[in-house]
Amino acid sequence: MGFKEAVRTCLREKYVTFSGRAPRSEYWWFQLFYYLVLLGGIALIMLASGLLYSSQGTGFGAVTIILFVIVGIVVLALTLPSISVMVRRFHDRNLSGWWVLAVFVVPGIFSVIGTEIPGLIITVASFVITVLRGTDGPNKYGPDPLNPESSAEVFA
Repeated sequence: MGFKEAVRTCLREKYVTFSGRAPRSEYWWFQLFYYLVLLGGIALIMLASGLLYSSQGTGFGAVTIILFVIVGIVVLALTLPSISVMVRRFHDRNLSGWWVLAVFVVPGIFSVIGTEIPGLIITVASFVITVLRGTDGPNKYGPDPLNPESSAEVFA
């Protein structure tokens, strides 16, 4: 699966689909798209606020605030498919999608307490999970996305 197909799959076909499995290519191409949009939005806001500041001598103007709102809405709209593809990626490793909740909650809780080590461990573990190849053949979350034909019964 290439970049365009992964983005199309995540945005059109499986926008909030938390069931099934996602191959590594779908996950990583969509994450690249997500972070490119995020970084592009941040760069646009910084550029606009820098230009406005240098030309007007004031802080954030209405244009910058409007850009903040637009970029925020776009990033929030892309967060759902980003989480859903991560859940499907965990499913491909035969892990419950509920573990994705730990990826987001544990680092936040422990950073409030004042220690980032557990959050770092969870982040590294989730990275490893998403990098490793999925389970071969069907698992309890669905057929193998790389080889859907392998889901046929052996003794049928």
